[in-house]
Amino acid sequence: MRAMVLSAPGVPLQMQERADPIPGEGQIRVKVSACGVCRTDLHVVDAELPGIKYPIVPGHEIVGRVDLVGGNVDTHRIGDRVGIPWLGYTCGVCRFCKEGMENLCDRPLFTGYTRDGGFATHTIADARYAFPLGEAGDDVSIAPLLCAGLIGWRSLVMAGNAKRLGIYGFGAAGHIVAQIARWQGRSVYAFTRAGDTAAQDFARRLGAAWAGASGEVPDPPLDAAIIYAPAGELVPAALRAVRKGGRVVCAGIHMSDIPSFPYDILWEERQLVSVANLTRQDGLDFLKIAPQAGIRTQTTAFPLVEANEVLQKLWTGQILGAAVLQP
Repeated sequence: MRAMVLSAPGVPLQMQERADPIPGEGQIRVKVSACGVCRTDLHVVDAELPGIKYPIVPGHEIVGRVDLVGGNVDTHRIGDRVGIPWLGYTCGVCRFCKEGMENLCDRPLFTGYTRDGGFATHTIADARYAFPLGEAGDDVSIAPLLCAGLIGWRSLVMAGNAKRLGIYGFGAAGHIVAQIARWQGRSVYAFTRAGDTAAQDFARRLGAAWAGASGEVPDPPLDAAIIYAPAGELVPAALRAVRKGGRVVCAGIHMSDIPSFPYDILWEERQLVSVANLTRQDGLDFLKIAPQAGIRTQTTAFPLVEANEVLQKLWTGQILGAAVLQP
């Protein structure tokens, strides 16, 4: 197999030849056909997440087919198309797992972060955490659904029944969530970097009622806002944009420090919450909703060997929608 490997913090990924992995008990081996590139991959490469053990293969929006099955697996067969998400394993015995909050498991494993991911020709997955995808849709279009879509869905649910919904950061997750929100009959307000007219035009094409710079405040106020961009300064901006009793959802796994802000923009029962990871039920729910909502992902495919260049494009905001790597 071949893989783009991160050997140390902040260094470029290197293409390496490795022995084909062998799945253990309860595991499957997947031949990767597409792997989305997520902003979290940037956080891994830049060592902004704790506890990274090197070397590691990033990538956690994986679509592929099972080509080898380990022992005690009766849910997947060779040839099945599956999706492998960020959450790769939970212990099943901590209080959070027992109370239906496996996304907060005390001893989890995460694909492309604490276990090797999909920037490769093959990867190993726990069979319990690989979603059956069926045969509808192409692999490249589906890949972003495995994180941008899943986290987007969980954050949308956490935003409640907001009719006027703000989306800060109109990238992979934002463009998927906007489509679901419009399908649900909500009005979408897209916030981008100042001057990013391409992203703003993109949002309008997807049905956004308004698109503008993140420092602007719409009138009347929003019912809720979701922040996908990893910029802490957007938190007070979003709080200023929501109404009394409104909610701001921070949907990223990492964010720069939130600056101090006056209490009066949080007062009047505004809520500030975060999303952590996802559950398998989130995946089942979302993958059922996605075709009903008619989601069409905007993707650009690149060869696996160009992973470093793609990460740089993502870092500098040159990707419209989502980037996907193919071996």
